[in-house]
Amino acid sequence: MEAVANKTSIKGGEFIVKETSAEDIFIPEEFSEEQKMMAAAAQDFLDKEIFPHVDRIDGMEEGLMSSIMSKAGELGLLGVTVPEEYGGLGMSFNTGMLMADIIASSGSFSTAYGAHTGIGTLPILFYGTEEQKQKYLPKLATGEWKASYCLTEPDAGSDANSGKSKATLTDDGKHYLINGQKMWISNAGFADLFIVFAKIDDDKNLTAFLVEKSFGGITMNDEERKLGIKGSSTRQVFFNDSKVPVENMLSKRENGFKIAVNVLNAGRIKLGAGVINGCKHVATLATNYANERKQFGVSISSFGAIKQKLASMAVKTYGIESASYRAGQNIDDYTQQLIDAGKDVNEAKLKSLEQFAVECAIIKIHGSEALDYTVDEGVQIYGGMGFSEEAPMARAYRDARITRIYEGTNEINRMLLVGMIFKKAMKGEMDFLTPAKEVAKELTSVPSFGSVDKSVPLASEKETLKNLKKALLMTAGKAAEVFGPKLNDEQELLMHIADMVIEIYVAESVLLRTEKLMKLYGEDGSRLYQDLGRVYLYEAVRKIKNHGDEAVSSFTTGDELKVMLMGLKRFTKSEPINTTLLRRNIAEQMIQANKFPYSLYQ
Repeated sequence: MEAVANKTSIKGGEFIVKETSAEDIFIPEEFSEEQKMMAAAAQDFLDKEIFPHVDRIDGMEEGLMSSIMSKAGELGLLGVTVPEEYGGLGMSFNTGMLMADIIASSGSFSTAYGAHTGIGTLPILFYGTEEQKQKYLPKLATGEWKASYCLTEPDAGSDANSGKSKATLTDDGKHYLINGQKMWISNAGFADLFIVFAKIDDDKNLTAFLVEKSFGGITMNDEERKLGIKGSSTRQVFFNDSKVPVENMLSKRENGFKIAVNVLNAGRIKLGAGVINGCKHVATLATNYANERKQFGVSISSFGAIKQKLASMAVKTYGIESASYRAGQNIDDYTQQLIDAGKDVNEAKLKSLEQFAVECAIIKIHGSEALDYTVDEGVQIYGGMGFSEEAPMARAYRDARITRIYEGTNEINRMLLVGMIFKKAMKGEMDFLTPAKEVAKELTSVPSFGSVDKSVPLASEKETLKNLKKALLMTAGKAAEVFGPKLNDEQELLMHIADMVIEIYVAESVLLRTEKLMKLYGEDGSRLYQDLGRVYLYEAVRKIKNHGDEAVSSFTTGDELKVMLMGLKRFTKSEPINTTLLRRNIAEQMIQANKFPYSLYQ
């Protein structure tokens, strides 16, 4: 596989068919002092404004969430990536990811924050006219106004473009009258501005509108009673002849669905990053409890079963953290490359998000499932107290569950990411089929048993990763050959291929970060990160083997199936390691420090 020469040559999805050098990825240890100060400010905000008031927030105290959002705006937290000319701080996309990461542990506020700064602000930034940007962005960046995004309808969830809301031009041609029903609308209860998607007359595609609450014709149901994120405002919103000036159409007629899809790419990757601090927070709480809780005369943190749980929390968090900031910086770098080539700034940002849509979906899926795993094990470590609302795990468990649903369910995102990879291949944007055919030829050749240079850091692990990519290419290439355009109908198969893709991307991100940290901290100083990386890869190998076996067994039979299963066995071999010992090492660092095993910003 071809090695990537420099950052600007990296394109979305190419990690499948190319090797990436550690020098060409970003790791969170490389954040600047300014970015670390922003992270510290965000954490201080949570410590003062969120954590002391979680019960009041979950109790939906009148005006509380709106006032907290206003305070966040005053500190600049709502306008981190909004350009300075519109009242924001004008910082990078990856800095916006960092803010989502830190705010992740705030539960209900994290949802309100994400809805406002992401899907509530970015459509205007990316698609608004200059007049619309000047009018609305400063108010949103400072928290003077709060935003809400109205896409989902009762009969139009994942199939958003099937929405029935209508917009009709008035006789004088000056306004649109919007009529329709939206549901699951975050921030609706206190929003000043609604981004509303509706179809004009009998249009096939949606059009987006900027609807101020003051325009009238807006009514709402009571707040939804939800499983989790109870303190976030979620309502059904009804538009009854809501009168919207024609100049408040966002972008062009019938461009709404495109807006929704492109903005959701940003929402997905930020949601993935927006679990990291939540995972760390839960892991720290679980460690605290394990150290304090005595059974049979000793702390339960001394038990191997508990150590395994604590270590696994850290391993999964290290994985999503490594992948998130790698992709976030790729988006920033590609954006700058497009700007340097003469693209408009906002067009460059959109094109970059579109370019890395595969990675955005990967991080959304992996992050949400890492968080779900972490909170579930957190409840288990707390035992009976984990099931009590008197302890923090019950709220964390409930709040985490939504992350696998919103911004597109994980099932939808899995199918989307595989579809995007094949679409890139068909459009000639990525040569997927040539390396897939090479791997197919390799199946009938004599296996190579060449030795690995053990003097090269992580050489054996990198060889394993290279072979995992062959396992994916073999499986996906054969699936494409068998099903052709009908592959999209084989949802179970797509899910298996997607999980292979996800594990390869995250495992590669982990190994490249670990390699960088070995150079930064030395062999001994990076021991923790080596343990985290090796455990992650060990687990990824087994997951990829299982998904590959199930995938090929679903569409091949007889001798062909035997050959492919043998190929998977060959490509998923790895050096044996003592994962029990490595997990114990990781857990011991957590137990001794009484918290998540490493810190980046404090």
